[in-house]
Amino acid sequence: MRPDSLRGHIDALILAVLEDRALHGYAIMEELAKLSSGAIDLPTGTLYPALRRLERLGYLRSKWSVVGGRQRRTYQLTAAGRRALADERSAWQTFTSTIGAVLGPATPDRAADRT
Repeated sequence: MRPDSLRGHIDALILAVLEDRALHGYAIMEELAKLSSGAIDLPTGTLYPALRRLERLGYLRSKWSVVGGRQRRTYQLTAAGRRALADERSAWQTFTSTIGAVLGPATPDRAADRT
């Protein structure tokens, strides 16, 4: 997947991964890769600034915890983060249906409309 394809969607992807449970940064990267069958390989230089931005916006809260015997900062959604995720999902549905209407498979009806 082209890195510029993710531009504008990284925050929503992070919020979605954190919807059901708190995770530390590396686990967020792993979950994104797993859910996308490896297509999303978010670099740390993109992930951690996004996590800090989402925390400043009040969409995430973080705390230090011990994971696998190591101290790690774990992140979880706040109520504001859940609302933001719902808004992002709604916007995504509108976006994909609009783009799909244009880029969808050619049909005989569409070909006739263009002549």
